[in-house]
Amino acid sequence: MQDYIYLYGQILTTRSYVLKGPFPKEDGSGTIDQAYFHVGGETGTAASVLASLGCKLKIGGTHMGTENADIIRTYFTEKKVDIEELVYNPQFRGVIDLVFISGNKRTSFGEWEKLYSREDAWYEPIKEESVANSICVGFDPYLDAADTRVIEYCKKYGKPYATIDCHFDSDYNRHCAINAISHQFIEEQYGENADLYEIHKRYTEKSDGLIIITCGEKEILYGRKGQEIKRFQPFQVEVKSTLGAGDSFKAGTIYGLSKQMTDDEIVCYASGVAGVACTKYPICYNPPKLEEVRELIRTNKLQ
Repeated sequence: MQDYIYLYGQILTTRSYVLKGPFPKEDGSGTIDQAYFHVGGETGTAASVLASLGCKLKIGGTHMGTENADIIRTYFTEKKVDIEELVYNPQFRGVIDLVFISGNKRTSFGEWEKLYSREDAWYEPIKEESVANSICVGFDPYLDAADTRVIEYCKKYGKPYATIDCHFDSDYNRHCAINAISHQFIEEQYGENADLYEIHKRYTEKSDGLIIITCGEKEILYGRKGQEIKRFQPFQVEVKSTLGAGDSFKAGTIYGLSKQMTDDEIVCYASGVAGVACTKYPICYNPPKLEEVRELIRTNKLQ
């Protein structure tokens, strides 16, 4: 029965700390105000948000390990997310990252290279059957096992997919329904002074999908091949933390894709999801609710 969204990618756990004051300088010290151990990763966070928005989900990707399997299983089982694809490996500790949050800034330390620390990486390849029986697909382009099989399966079964942060000349971009690219990715790959309008043009020239460039609280650029670039001003909110904001925006695009929204509606809705997410910490324990997103959008339309 084709009634779920299939998410594939990084599903891990995060130890996050909210600091009192700024992140300390080298050889300095700081005070921790709040500390949590919670579900994280691009796909893990997106799944928590989409589940809160009422979506039926199936997730796959990263292996669970001895130090994070219980929290991942418990969390997603309570959310009624299908996790039968997730593999527990007792020889694996699991991927756990550290994030320090100060105001609207965050500093992350990851263990992502652990996934590739043996010949058979610590994650499962994307499943053809899961794609075939889905409404649509959302995935991170970071796990090598996905390769181009996700594209092959989506084309074979006519499933649209949304992705993030991949190169303009990649097959992921070429065949996507939606590609949301962050300014951090653009700065890392194309330089801090890259012309965002020119970058957007490069992406749309190589794809028939909706291309979105996000810039934090600054204007979002979006559009398609042959169209003029559109702009959208993100909603202004009182920020508690930006941890997971990009993953929440991604979740919003996937939600819009599953509901067959227009391009304008997708960008507006994804911005609403990310906006609500920024008012919460940690997101997985207090994810955006459907009525909260609708209220943020409605309120801003009245202004």
